[in-house]
Amino acid sequence: MTIKLGFVIAEFNRDLTFQMEMLGEEHAKFLGAEVVEKILVPGVYDMPLAIKKLCERDDIDAVATMGIVIEGATQHDEIVVQHAARKITDLSLEYNKPVTLGIAGPGMTRMEAHQRVDYGKRAVEAAVKLVQRL
Repeated sequence: MTIKLGFVIAEFNRDLTFQMEMLGEEHAKFLGAEVVEKILVPGVYDMPLAIKKLCERDDIDAVATMGIVIEGATQHDEIVVQHAARKITDLSLEYNKPVTLGIAGPGMTRMEAHQRVDYGKRAVEAAVKLVQRL
């Protein structure tokens, strides 16, 4: 059985999330999984509705999220990641499907974010492992 994945990718910091997407797609192929749908959303905070749409589909076994949240002058980055992570977990439990957290941040500089683009690959790996083990 080929594991079918959906990706939800933030457009904010797209130069970095594009790298995450490419690494994630390459790793999915390596693991024998297929990416059947990708949804680009404006930012990490906007992910839950797209995740829900993918979770509702019978042809998607798991969803991998990919985003970068860089520290700003306020604590906005912390609020964004906390709320997104909580809702991502809720959706995984509600739909009984793995939804993995490939979001780097908060509290990162842009340089640190560059070093964490492999989070997209990690999210794919976790999604595939969860589908196999559950």
